Amino acid sequence: MPEQPIFLTRPYLPPLEEFLPYLEEIWASRRLTNGGPFHQQFEEALRQYLGVPQVCLFANGTLALMTALQALRITGEVITTPYTFAATTHALLWNGIKPVFVDIRRDTCNLDEELVEAAITPRTTAILPVHCYGNPCASLRLQQIADSYGLKLIYDAAHAFGVSVDRHSLLEQGDLAMLSFHATKVFNTFEGGAIICHDAKLKQRIDYLKNFGFADEVTVVAPGINGKMSEFQAALGLLQLKHIDQAIAARMRIDRRYRDALASVAGVRCLVAADGVKPNGGYFPILIGSEYPLSRDQLYDRFRSRNIHVRRYFHPLISDLPMYRGIASAAPANLPVATSIAKQILCLPIYPDLDHKVVDRISEIVCSPY
Repeated sequence: MPEQPIFLTRPYLPPLEEFLPYLEEIWASRRLTNGGPFHQQFEEALRQYLGVPQVCLFANGTLALMTALQALRITGEVITTPYTFAATTHALLWNGIKPVFVDIRRDTCNLDEELVEAAITPRTTAILPVHCYGNPCASLRLQQIADSYGLKLIYDAAHAFGVSVDRHSLLEQGDLAMLSFHATKVFNTFEGGAIICHDAKLKQRIDYLKNFGFADEVTVVAPGINGKMSEFQAALGLLQLKHIDQAIAARMRIDRRYRDALASVAGVRCLVAADGVKPNGGYFPILIGSEYPLSRDQLYDRFRSRNIHVRRYFHPLISDLPMYRGIASAAPANLPVATSIAKQILCLPIYPDLDHKVVDRISEIVCSPY
């Protein structure tokens, strides 16, 4: 009989009986979407929890990122990372923007800030970095570059819910930041997302854009889309906020257990958070080097043969996908670190209710590959 599958991640869901009163209220009100009461409550609760000036809720993170680019009127070329989920660069293409790929740092897997300036051309209008696995980008340097060249700075912070640096939210940085509340994320609303911005005027433009551009019943002020979050998503978000600190704490206990078990394994490297960073335990990536007796793909196959769903996250690189590989900056020779990391990366399962005995079993597979 095959072993029960162990997935890379599993969405945290609070007890159903806690969610039922929210559903009953939605049923009674018949208000399902279009900025209902739960939407308004969740937006404010999230703003306070994250410690940010303004929150604009969305049906998902991809729509949020597409709208962020529209809100800042980004055109031409945008410098970004090849080491990310497809939605990051797809949002650029959907806006008619050309991605320009820059290599990543080996220590964080984030955009290498020291290579950004060389990629700037007269057509460059913005930088789109990703806080990969929730690891903070070198935001101070990126902001200096953006200010020097008059560029917008938009963060894909899909992995970075609740992450702080020196007790300041990562989401305060840049002109805008996008969050994802997809079911695989640390904080989820089934599907969902948000844009974090700094002032009420820009929030109003974003809110117009996510609702077809309607300013009122008869006035359309922008070519918007339907990006609104439903009352069901918002209600779950309100409930999830009550449990999120415990969920992150549980993730971090698993993170420490993995690190302790793998610390002395030759050829296995765990990414380490910088000083002052409060991580969220969203992912547990390891890098399989040449000293390890198996290749990354051989270790991947060993896990999958045991029904343990590890993931090569991110492989392949975005720059290797058919719609991007013809771009000059996508050439592997321009991206040696990203190309190397994509061949080494393996993300191990991590979620709040992952049994520690299972964590130990997963660690043992890495420690004893034969």
